[in-house]
Amino acid sequence: MEMLFCADEIAGRIAQLGREISDEYTGKPVTLIALMNGALPFAADLMRAIDLPIRIDTLSVASYRNCRSSGELDFRSTLKLSPAGRHILIADEVLDTGVTLKCVVEYFRNCGAASVRTAVMIEKQLERPDGLAHADWTGFTIPDRYLVGYGLDADEEYRNLPYIAALN
Repeated sequence: MEMLFCADEIAGRIAQLGREISDEYTGKPVTLIALMNGALPFAADLMRAIDLPIRIDTLSVASYRNCRSSGELDFRSTLKLSPAGRHILIADEVLDTGVTLKCVVEYFRNCGAASVRTAVMIEKQLERPDGLAHADWTGFTIPDRYLVGYGLDADEEYRNLPYIAALN
């Protein structure tokens, strides 16, 4: 395992994202949707860094099985809050193929959200012909590597690491 971003680097970047997001949404009610399970640490830290009234909800979706993208999106839960008329900010831990985020963004648009934006902790540098090309806010951009820690997992392990590392 190779550590890429330590806890202090992550905290500093999230504080900066929180300021940028707060400036963007000034005067607008924001609903932060954390994509479970991986975005939990990122969303928890990000919501505390956003200096606005904010509503929180979660959505469980999955496209990975056995450390590989299946190419299919599985909605495993429903929202508690209706997205209709809300300014939705989707938090996810990584923008990889972009298929998951693209489907989730389309889902919220089809539900009548006032706006839909995305924030990811990691955006991998790769082409995404079938997915969302880029997030609206990105913590760190890296080459395509398999990552663990800070919510990222390998078959549900390593999510609790306070740093982000690449598996060798």
